[in-house]
This record gives sequence, structure tokens and C-alpha cells, in this order.
Amino acid sequence: MSNLSKIENKQVTTVTPAQMLQIAVEQNADIEKLEKLMDLQERWEQNAAKKSFVAAMSAFRRECPEIDRTKKAHNSNYAGLAETLQQINELLAENGLSHDWETSQNDGLVSVTCNVTHIDGHSKSTTLTAAPDTTGSKNAIQSVGSAVSYLQRYTLFAILGLASKEADTDGNSAQCLDAIAQIQAAEDADTLKELYVSAYKNYPKHRVALTKAKDDRKKELNKEEPKDD
Repeated sequence: MSNLSKIENKQVTTVTPAQMLQIAVEQNADIEKLEKLMDLQERWEQNAAKKSFVAAMSAFRRECPEIDRTKKAHNSNYAGLAETLQQINELLAENGLSHDWETSQNDGLVSVTCNVTHIDGHSKSTTLTAAPDTTGSKNAIQSVGSAVSYLQRYTLFAILGLASKEADTDGNSAQCLDAIAQIQAAEDADTLKELYVSAYKNYPKHRVALTKAKDDRKKELNKEEPKDD
């Protein structure tokens, strides 16, 4: 048999950190070595979980249909949260994905974080903040509840990359959330200023939330700027 054939027939065995740790325990390795192997195993598991998450999200987005707009508001239709979940929950589960929301209030603003988690443990989150929706004749609780509903829908669409069949024009508050999302994603100071000035003019009832989004993004951009040696 030639050397090439021997190489082709040779089986390559990959030793995982877990196997290395088991061997070290059997050989009565010292604590320091065991701790390093345990750290290595933890990083290996986290990396594997992240790869599984990315693969699952890719499969979900590839198979997910455009979301039907079944809710009516003013003279337009939009995709309601409950209807959206009915269309995607089964597909999420098939890909080992689940979601949940966290809600908080600070300085008169409402923040909602949407978390998407894979069955292997890796998760990803996105957060949006807005003022309570005081349009119409809502009381204080209803204003907060309306803002939470808007934010839950928008964070879900953002983190999952969902698309709907028509432009979303379900009222001034929803459009303002788009402006806030753009401000929070501004790539430089000039773009941030331009987006903020436009939104500040167009949505006077939401200036507190717009200003907070602008200030938070400005701090983030300042941290990202390279420092002179």
C-alpha cells in the first residue's frame, strides 16, 4: 500500500475538550490544569451553541413567509402581534427557537426587550424605548399598555428579520418607533443628528423618547471612536 493510500485510510479523531477533561481527571491532573480545561470546555460549548443558533435563525428566515396584515388602523392595514405569532410560532419551534419579552419603565419611558433563545442555550436580544402612547382618550395604564404592544411587535420584527406585505402606517406612534430604531442604529454622528432633528420636528409628542435614544446612541458612538495614542 502506498503512503498516499495509508494517509487516505487513516481515520482522524477529534478530541473534544470534554474528553480531554475526562482524561485529565483519570490521570489525577492538578487543579490548575483542570480549571483551564473546564474553561476551555465552557468556551467550546458556547461556540457550539452560537453556531446552532445562527443555523436555526437562518433556517427560520429562509422558510418564514411574509406576515399578513390583518389589522386595520386609520386607512391602512398592519400586522398585529397576535396574528404574527400565529404565523411564526410553529416555525420557531421547529427550528428550536423561542422568544420572550422583558418590560421596564424609567424616567417616564417604556422599554421592551425581545429575547430569542435557541434550545442549545444561545440567545440574542434587541431593545426599543418609547414614551407612553397618549393618543386618543387612553388613561395612564392604557397608554403604557399601548406602547408596550407597539414595542413588542417592533422588537419581534427587528430581531427575527420579519417582513410584511405592505408598508406599516398604523398611526403616528408606530411611525415614531421606526424613527427611534433608526436613531439607535445611526452609524455616525452626522447621520444621528440628521435623523434626530427630523424626528424631533415630526413627532412632538415623543420628543422625550427621541432625545433619550439620541443621547444613548451618541454615548455609544463616542465609545466606538478610536482614541489617539
